[in-house]
Amino acid sequence: MKRVFGVKKEKEPPPSVGDASERINKRGETVDEKIKKLDIELNRYKEQIKKTRPGPAQEAVKSRAMRVLKQKRMYEGQRDMLYNQTFNLDQVAFASEGIKDAQQTMTALKSANKELKGMMKTVKIQDIDNLQDEMMDLMDVSNEIQETLGRSYNVPDDIDEEDLMGELDALEADMGLETEADGVPSYLQPDKESDLDAELHLPSAPIGHAAAPAGRSNAQVQAEDELGLPAVPRASLRG
Repeated sequence: MKRVFGVKKEKEPPPSVGDASERINKRGETVDEKIKKLDIELNRYKEQIKKTRPGPAQEAVKSRAMRVLKQKRMYEGQRDMLYNQTFNLDQVAFASEGIKDAQQTMTALKSANKELKGMMKTVKIQDIDNLQDEMMDLMDVSNEIQETLGRSYNVPDDIDEEDLMGELDALEADMGLETEADGVPSYLQPDKESDLDAELHLPSAPIGHAAAPAGRSNAQVQAEDELGLPAVPRASLRG
């Protein structure tokens, strides 16, 4: 059958934008090389024109330079056209890449949307509310258990709180009486010195005149005033 009807030839895929841009860039590089060669030739003719005198020889050199200049202008036009084609291909490639990126983004969004819908089916608002209510009930039961375990076994149940408050007020009043006289404790106040001496078993201070120094009698000491001078009799002061 293949020999009779032959084999169908497969069509070659059309060139891509990148392939077309690469081909045009290569053509542009070839044109640039030709323009550089023509520039070198023009410079050589310019030097010859400067060196030759006006006449037929100089005119012949000028005609050859004009021919090279026309070729250069033609190649420059082709190069500009190729650059414009490359620019257009680059714009098309940029737009194509943008569309591909948009397609990939849409595909990713669709996949994520499908996954979210599947996850939402397993999570319900009512289930979350029920779970929160159960957690609150468990926390209340836990607090009751802690309060029950924290009860004291030594405190009798028949104690009146009002009596306890009265005793507390009485203690505060006693403490206030003990700390009078600008906050000085009662055991440091002056009217308690005798009780303190009795508690410490200290002898009381002697009442009367102090003992006379050695070599002096008590009569002599009593006859002197506070400065150690002889005391003046009261009769002389009255006279």
